[in-house]
Amino acid sequence: MTSLTGLSVETLAADAAEPITSAGNAQLGIAVLAGIAVIVLLITKFKVHAFLALTIGSLALGAFAGAPLGATVDSFGTGLGKTVASVGVLIALGAILGKLLADSGGADQIVDTILVRASGRAMPWAMVLIASVIGLPLFFEVGIVLLIPVVLLVAKRGNYSLMRIGIPALAGLSVMHGLIPPHPGPLVAIDALGANLGVTLALGVLVAIPTVIIAGPLFSRYAARWVDIPAPEKMIPTRPSADLDKRPGFAATVATVLLPVVLMLVKALVDIVVADPDNGVRKVTDVIGSPLIALLAAVLVGMFTLGRAAGFTRERISSTVETSLAPIAGVLLIVGAGGGFKQTLIDVGVGQMILDFSENWSIPALLLAWLIAVAIRLATGSATVATISAAGLVAPLAEGMPATQTALLVLAIGAGSLFFSHVNDAGFWLVKEYFGMNVGQTLKTWSVMETIISVVGLVFVLLLSLVL
Repeated sequence: MTSLTGLSVETLAADAAEPITSAGNAQLGIAVLAGIAVIVLLITKFKVHAFLALTIGSLALGAFAGAPLGATVDSFGTGLGKTVASVGVLIALGAILGKLLADSGGADQIVDTILVRASGRAMPWAMVLIASVIGLPLFFEVGIVLLIPVVLLVAKRGNYSLMRIGIPALAGLSVMHGLIPPHPGPLVAIDALGANLGVTLALGVLVAIPTVIIAGPLFSRYAARWVDIPAPEKMIPTRPSADLDKRPGFAATVATVLLPVVLMLVKALVDIVVADPDNGVRKVTDVIGSPLIALLAAVLVGMFTLGRAAGFTRERISSTVETSLAPIAGVLLIVGAGGGFKQTLIDVGVGQMILDFSENWSIPALLLAWLIAVAIRLATGSATVATISAAGLVAPLAEGMPATQTALLVLAIGAGSLFFSHVNDAGFWLVKEYFGMNVGQTLKTWSVMETIISVVGLVFVLLLSLVL
């Protein structure tokens, strides 16, 4: 496991840009706490949109650090622009693929096919599989809206415990959201730390599989005992059958969803096996396995395997693409502002401050990254804000790390960003209302599940760091 003491602070300092302030470590520490406090108060107390909160928090950070206002604004703008440029297109392509999957009935096809083949004790495992596959291209909130009606239907018609069916589905969605690109949080962390996306994806899958099993099907046994409630009648949908004969096939749908993942994993594998960067095979896989090309290929393929298979006209496909982009405007702004906050942290010299403190404490880098993400997650309630902010704080630690350790650092941040969702998290209230639970019941099920994901994810990240 890489420790901070194994890093050369002097080397990193020589490579880093000159800070925009001459403040000492004590003042910088206060500035960080003040900047984060401003963001937390604006989001939780005053219900300010996260984009505005991150923008104001960045300016507050610069002010408390004694940086000139103009330099702070430049740092924020630079970080925002770089972040949107690097991940904005990927988020947009992911949104288009998710919209095609939902509107074409492809998601329903996956759900129905798996449920027909599963029953009894296999049902929780079927639900976690459904959520994990569908959760790959979908944002967490979209996945919940798509899957919860299915969970309620299955629980009602099969007379299953709602928690026994619901927790595995939620675990699958949450793990994908926190650990697996192309979700916004992992993408931004990969960009901030300079991690290899293919390696991060491969290791993320290794961490995600045991984590989702423990937090999903296994934990659901206890959750069902703690909270034994029926599916709320008012939330159970009546699913129309008129379009069932105009849905894409199961195999084609799954192949389309997994296409970008397969292409990126192939690139990572070839990079490991073929050391020569001028090798023809490696050059090809470097192109087709890049996130942009992999997602673009999936979208283009999806227009035929999903859209045309569902009977969509060219105009309908164009409309689906157009409507998929509007809802992600807020996500892009938050991610961009988070990048601006991250750049401000770096430019005022906070990264060097953390290196100095951590060298004296000898805290392992992976544990430190997880703890920082946990603290910001508990304070703001946003996994994405926690991931972005933590990535900015620990970015200097990634300098000089091998690719596998940098990828594990990304996963440690992602795991920490999921810790104990509570009343300041929109996802908490979404789950509460859909399942018809009170606050206490939601804390005992959803919040505990998120904590299990976070802790178990960290454990497997640390175990991998011992052998890689």
